[in-house]
Amino acid sequence: MAGRIAWAITGAGHLIHECMELIHTYDNLDLFFSKAGEEVIRIYKVGIKNFNGNVYRDKAASAPICGAFAMGRYRLLIVAPATSNTVAKFVYGFSDSLITNIFAQGGKAKVPMIVLPTDTEEEILTMGPKEPVWVYPRKIDLENVEKLRGMEYVTVVTNIDEMKAAIKKHLQVPVF
Repeated sequence: MAGRIAWAITGAGHLIHECMELIHTYDNLDLFFSKAGEEVIRIYKVGIKNFNGNVYRDKAASAPICGAFAMGRYRLLIVAPATSNTVAKFVYGFSDSLITNIFAQGGKAKVPMIVLPTDTEEEILTMGPKEPVWVYPRKIDLENVEKLRGMEYVTVVTNIDEMKAAIKKHLQVPVF
């Protein structure tokens, strides 16, 4: 199938180990890191060992790689994990970072997007850097996830199994 997978990692530790394991199962994938995303993979001690794709980092005021979405280079954008900050920016149309820019450009190019938000339930037990922690998302965070669900070209998933199923579904759709 034509086109690569773009996978964006934001500053969330929720399911980061599982996401990194899944990333390593694809050979046609490029990684996009927010500044906080790079910090989180160091804090959680997960890496991109033996990764063969391109790696893009949020280092500049502009994001020229965004044009690749309009040119059809990417057939799928995955944002996992996605912080509440990132979800809010997606919902309200901010394009002020590498990740928010590729999300906006992906939408404008009608690229299917899968997002794994960190805040999907009122109480979440997640793995911290050293031990499990309870997280209690705010009402606004949960509302933003619901708004994200209503956006064109976006599939919101809440766990790794849902993500695997969504990826499989999108990769089986022919690209013309």
